[in-house]
Amino acid sequence: MTTVAAYRRPPISGVNTDAETPVMTVYPSIACTGLGRLHGKLYESMPVKLFGVKLSHWLFPLPSAPGAIMLYFYLKLFGARYTVTNRSVQVWKSLGNRMLKQVSLNEIDDIAIAQDAGQVFYRAADLQLLNAAGEVIMRLEGIPYPETFRNLILETRDARRQTDASQAVIAARHS
Repeated sequence: MTTVAAYRRPPISGVNTDAETPVMTVYPSIACTGLGRLHGKLYESMPVKLFGVKLSHWLFPLPSAPGAIMLYFYLKLFGARYTVTNRSVQVWKSLGNRMLKQVSLNEIDDIAIAQDAGQVFYRAADLQLLNAAGEVIMRLEGIPYPETFRNLILETRDARRQTDASQAVIAARHS
């Protein structure tokens, strides 16, 4: 007599292809706003160095810090967060469980990095998710260290495609 298990074990231990699982969540920097980019342009406005530090870094960050801090907390309360899962890239409200946008990993062909002059100080940029036709299907604004997040999305997309191909081969064996 054989028994059928109610739960089917995944082919790779710990990997579940049936459920959507978060991989990483990133909160944008204040460089995602016009006011934050204005601060960034101000901080980078004087390239002359004094003791190895730009003169504008000596003059402007401390007096403008209260405004930057208020903007930071505003974004934490009313901004967005970006989540990469094993199936999609999602934009959520920073507080709560309301999803604003979602793009399937299979729709993403490439990711372009667009850095505004006001984002240089924050080491941030916007990521433009592109489809196969080269059209922007989603824009993630003010991502800190954008190259790292871009690589994560592309690696997750490639893993998703390989997993789908492997599942198709496994399913074909059983039919």
